[in-house]
Amino acid sequence: MQFKGAERNKFVTVVVDDEVTFYGGGTERSRRRSATIRAMLRLIILSSFLFLISICSAGEIPPRPRAREAGVQVGVIPPGPQNAITDVAGVLVGQTTIIRGDNIRTGVTAILPHSGNLFSDKVPGAVFVGNAFGKLAGSTQVNELGEIETAILLTSTLSVPRVADALIDYMLALSGNEDVQSVNPLVGETNDGYLNDIRSRPITQEDVFRAIRSAKSGPVDEGSVGAGTGTIAFGWKGGIGTASRKLPGSLGGYTVGVLVQTNFGGVLTINGAPVGKELGRYEFRDQLEASQASRNQNSDANGSCMIVVATDAPVDARNLKRLAARAIMGMARTGAGGSNGSGDYVIAFSAAPELRIRPSDVKAPAVTVLSNEAMSPLFLAVIEATEEAIYNSLFRATTVTGRGHTVEALPLDKTLQILRQHGALIQIPSGERKSN
Repeated sequence: MQFKGAERNKFVTVVVDDEVTFYGGGTERSRRRSATIRAMLRLIILSSFLFLISICSAGEIPPRPRAREAGVQVGVIPPGPQNAITDVAGVLVGQTTIIRGDNIRTGVTAILPHSGNLFSDKVPGAVFVGNAFGKLAGSTQVNELGEIETAILLTSTLSVPRVADALIDYMLALSGNEDVQSVNPLVGETNDGYLNDIRSRPITQEDVFRAIRSAKSGPVDEGSVGAGTGTIAFGWKGGIGTASRKLPGSLGGYTVGVLVQTNFGGVLTINGAPVGKELGRYEFRDQLEASQASRNQNSDANGSCMIVVATDAPVDARNLKRLAARAIMGMARTGAGGSNGSGDYVIAFSAAPELRIRPSDVKAPAVTVLSNEAMSPLFLAVIEATEEAIYNSLFRATTVTGRGHTVEALPLDKTLQILRQHGALIQIPSGERKSN
């Protein structure tokens, strides 16, 4: 290659396919300097590349922020220390994320009311059905007896029978359960078939056991993980989300925690701001605008939402069902469409140790439970926590490709801009902000 008219000791820099090359110059000194600069640039590029690899390997790339970290403050009741369902003492969460090849995008999420043998130390529980288009295994016995006797597992629709079978195996193998002949596995689901080869039912017993055995307190992974690996919400990537509320002592001092598996549609609304409408992705958009030009498959409102509610308040099964019903109100605040095909369920339990139910008990233990009147603060707490948990599932989810489809993560820059315009954000000190 020749460059006519190049001045002596001047250089032309050409970048081709990320390779830096210097041309020109007429003296030996200039050629040596060119070689030195070229070597230095290559070293800098190589060092930067290796640095990026080391960051990725160590998992140090800053995650997308949770809603509250981005300035979305939901409601008036403060969250617990982790702002997670695990803020309820004793509650544990474990997850197995399954990503294989181009077509498997699914998983299991396990919620344990306590770390002991749940069959011999059952907890009060209830199930509320918002819309029964779903396959929640074990719900009828929970509502009949008011008891939960296994971990609560969330997964993919067609994997419910296999996950339930593995959960039964796990419970029968526990020490002290050698004579048990009846177990009620509690397994919820949403349909992840758009991104996941749902018909292959890839979840194994090992996957289920891993989710249960990895369950722990503290922070909970959110977004495209566990049972939320392949789910979609409001046309964007959904997933697992969690949040909590801690009542002040004057209102009992109790904690309410929520975990959601989001896979439903509607018109995304965040703190009252019409985010879905302004982003141009919402339920029935094509029909309402009478245009097929911007047709988006992911705007379909069908899907489901599983909501798990935990509290340390001494609440019996009857009032737990009332508490569960209020969680649907939190879901509605986010703009949920409540479509025909959205199976929306809430499982609620009390982790209060004094309410444990033992098969050997002939009489119910004499304990004091909250009155109807005392439930009102808990009702507000569960509404707020459910709303924020759904936002967290969207904020933390990442773009996922599977089965030839790509579902994008909620665009946070645009979303936050919309929220600012509607006065729906609080100011976060610059030192506390997290990168998205």
